[in-house]
Amino acid sequence: MLKSMKTATSEAEIYERQAKLCKAFTSPIRIHLLHLLGEGELGSQELQERLGITKTNLSQHLNVLRNSGVVITRKDGKQVLCCMAMPEVKAACESVREVLQRQIENAGKLAKKVK
Repeated sequence: MLKSMKTATSEAEIYERQAKLCKAFTSPIRIHLLHLLGEGELGSQELQERLGITKTNLSQHLNVLRNSGVVITRKDGKQVLCCMAMPEVKAACESVREVLQRQIENAGKLAKKVK
């Protein structure tokens, strides 16, 4: 009985963490940010420029990703450097992107058949 209660508790914790993680992926800007960080560590200024957003907005998005355990930041002098916390995040994002690209391709094929 005790073992099943521990298992249920750990399962509940995993579901809670999974929900928090999925919430972090609900912004196109954060998804784009993760894509950029998939290339390697980048400075906050470069991220800001490549995303075309303000420093404040970048900070807000980084906070969400940091709080969900997806991104790590560190200071190097005045510069804030950002990277993915785990390589699995990059692989997961790439997998989802591939699924979406296939959906788009299949929708195009279906539309051609309907015409």
